[in-house]
Amino acid sequence: MIKVHEKAQELADAMKDNETVVAYREAVKKLEQDEQKKQMVKDFRDLQFAAYNDKMTKGDVSDETRKQMEDLVSVIALNTEVSAYLETEQNFTILFNDIMKVINEAIGVDIIG
Repeated sequence: MIKVHEKAQELADAMKDNETVVAYREAVKKLEQDEQKKQMVKDFRDLQFAAYNDKMTKGDVSDETRKQMEDLVSVIALNTEVSAYLETEQNFTILFNDIMKVINEAIGVDIIG
């Protein structure tokens, strides 16, 4: 049991200095300092959820949601800090998912679905 905890601590230590993690941590801190940019990311998330919900309940994304998403993506594309944040977040998510896949394989149960 101790070995698992030791390995988890090794992973945590490795992640602290990982360039993807460091970049994500810095991007989050930067975003937290600007309420307008935080709101833009929140609006983007809300629209992503609305699009997902439309797809699941109606089989397709509504024209209204699609238009709102296109408009917001156009605005985000012009905002280099928000674009950089979203890209950095995506890179972190890929890393995190890769780690979770390794854990899933080790325990033999799909805990991430």
